[in-house]
Amino acid sequence: MALHEPKARMTNPAYLLPDAAPAIMNLVKASRQGGVDESLLELVHLRASQINNCGFCVDFGAKGAKKAGVSDEKLFAVAAWREAPYFSDEERAALALAEAATRLADVTDAVPDDVWDAAADHFDEKQLASIVLTVGVTNLFNRLNVTVRQPAGVIPQP
Repeated sequence: MALHEPKARMTNPAYLLPDAAPAIMNLVKASRQGGVDESLLELVHLRASQINNCGFCVDFGAKGAKKAGVSDEKLFAVAAWREAPYFSDEERAALALAEAATRLADVTDAVPDDVWDAAADHFDEKQLASIVLTVGVTNLFNRLNVTVRQPAGVIPQP
């Protein structure tokens, strides 16, 4: 059985509007300036993308996490990080913050104090800024890619 070539509904909006892609990539670059290990930011990106059902970003994020040195155990278990023994307290705090900041509409107190306080116990303000910005940019990517049905493994072209 031959696989069909998946096709996006349209060119990715970040490439249709000339100033969008550079601005978004500058946000990505800025999110990496907080002193948080790249592997942890990749886990945060991957978890938010899983929640948002963004196949493109899950594929891209898993590859990025692997490249950043994330172990197979963590990579395979990130969707169930609460039950898996592979994650440090620091990683758990970042993943909980990523989930809360991604699921804003699911509860009235979207990012509760206990989630924030747990993250603040492990990260300084600059590091928290890095994690929060990574979650925000990831959610932007997810919304763009899910809306246009950007296929996994197919890099959008300008």
